[in-house]
Amino acid sequence: MRLLFFSTLLACAEAEAELEPCNGSPILCSRSLAEIAVLTTHNAMSNHEDGWGAPNQFNPIDQQLKDGVRGLMLDIYDEDGLLMLCHGVCWAGSLELATGLGFIAEFLRENPRELLTLILENYSEAADLLAAFDSAGLADQLHLQNPQAPWPSLQQMIDSKRRLVVLTDTGETPSRGILAVWEHAFDTPYAAQTADDLSCELGRGAAGNSLFILNNFLTAPLPAPELAETVNFNPFLLDRAKRCGVARDHLANFVTVDFYNLGDAAAVVDTLNAASAH
Repeated sequence: MRLLFFSTLLACAEAEAELEPCNGSPILCSRSLAEIAVLTTHNAMSNHEDGWGAPNQFNPIDQQLKDGVRGLMLDIYDEDGLLMLCHGVCWAGSLELATGLGFIAEFLRENPRELLTLILENYSEAADLLAAFDSAGLADQLHLQNPQAPWPSLQQMIDSKRRLVVLTDTGETPSRGILAVWEHAFDTPYAAQTADDLSCELGRGAAGNSLFILNNFLTAPLPAPELAETVNFNPFLLDRAKRCGVARDHLANFVTVDFYNLGDAAAVVDTLNAASAH
């Protein structure tokens, strides 16, 4: 009987090991985007390595994706007909949108069981934005989602080959998979200067929306690693994610930070996903 028991345990362990992962874990495959936590970078394009002024991250987008970031907040501007990733002013740092989308397309191509979400602050024309996704070969990978419908599971999104969720918060919203963020999501207030300023209050969007963006970054008046150090480490970050999850009656889906590899943000996402399995 004891031998049978251990043989059964071994068989279960081997079966679980053989399951293909979704966003890095088999336990996430049956869940929807609204039921998982995602490591998300604020102003993802703004980074120290590429020489941006007052950067929000240490590493560029392609490295972020390699490091497990699965949500990118990006600002898009039209600079004399060329779409650029900038933060407020392009002279302080910029990246052609086509280059940024190229990183994303390459990552999705090389990682067929991973899903990405882009949260855009868009100041370009809708048609030009959609054309940029077309040119990058991403238009057919955009996930289509009705705000009134439940999100599909990650496995269903992988099977449909639409593994890119794009949400935009300003500008005209085009069709064909570029979604209006505040029809689908809500967030916490984002203009915080100290850790005490970070609350669980409702920011933008309706509380009944399906996705929860937890803004967990400081700007006083500019981002800095020293500021991130006060909010990126546990127990502060995990306690806040749990507290806001209770206050908003929703798992924090997008844990959004500056300097993502400073502190415990990735570990917090893993903990939230493990806890939500029970």
